Amino acid sequence: MYPSVRVPLRNVNLSQRIEICWSGLGITVTADLDDRNAGLAEALWEALPYRSLQGHALVAGHHLFHVAPVHDLLHLPAAHRVDRRTVPDGTVFCSRLQHLGIKYGTLTEPMPATPVGQVVPGDLDALAEAGRAVWDSVYSSKKPVMAEVRRAGKVSGHRVPRLRAAAPETDALIGEVHAETERIWLVPPQELVDVHDGRFRSGAGSYGTVLTTMLFVNGETRPLGYNVYSGLVRAAREGMPLPSLRHMARTLIAVPAEFLAYCGLEKLGTFTEQVLDHLERLQTRDDFVAVMAHMALYINCLGGWNLHLFPWQAGDRLVPAEAQR
Repeated sequence: MYPSVRVPLRNVNLSQRIEICWSGLGITVTADLDDRNAGLAEALWEALPYRSLQGHALVAGHHLFHVAPVHDLLHLPAAHRVDRRTVPDGTVFCSRLQHLGIKYGTLTEPMPATPVGQVVPGDLDALAEAGRAVWDSVYSSKKPVMAEVRRAGKVSGHRVPRLRAAAPETDALIGEVHAETERIWLVPPQELVDVHDGRFRSGAGSYGTVLTTMLFVNGETRPLGYNVYSGLVRAAREGMPLPSLRHMARTLIAVPAEFLAYCGLEKLGTFTEQVLDHLERLQTRDDFVAVMAHMALYINCLGGWNLHLFPWQAGDRLVPAEAQR
């Protein structure tokens, strides 16, 4: 099903060498982009430099990922797919979940993935050190670790790119979503801090529980960004007619967003109402894509903070069944 990992990398482009820096850890690794998925690699290259909250896989194993502010990752085709369990440590991926991921050790999830490069061999030990430190950040300490991705040897920096719409009202809506995304990109949104501190203005949480609402906020936010909004972008780019796109948007986005607003994500609820009210004014495919792509990036940013803030260590008393035998 997947290409053999023994096939050598083709046409590694040393002019597209990147650095991934975790300044808070004092660790930087270098990676070379290649042509296995050239469109994805080029989109990443053109978006540099940027910074993002560094995340760590919570189920799959030794894997780092963060949300990359690259709108085109949502829809660009990727011809070369691998089983990420089988590829070398240090493989760099870009995904339609809008993630830049790096394998640094054993993975258990059989997920098809789209590689775009490879960490240089001399930096694999440093990569593993970063992986362990980020795991502690996400699972235990809750001290955020920021990643910076930049062209090797170039200056540091950060930007969240803004798409434009032809219609002035649509462009204004995009501007609002973009501004909020920038505001929370490197600083946790107060709404999510309140959720994880157990403050719910709506009274959410049966019998006064807190963990239950946190869990459902996490469970609803991720698919809303990963599947709904990113799926609408892909459907638009793949030619679905505008009336069908509007119908699918109404069908898919309202219910989870209403629930999340009730749980405390009121800004998301407001943006959702604006998007739904605006659907009939989206008269071009490009304007539709611009709105949905910005909503996807905003919600994926919320999802990243959710995963960081959630008290995963609360499950320490639970052990796998095989460990009980």
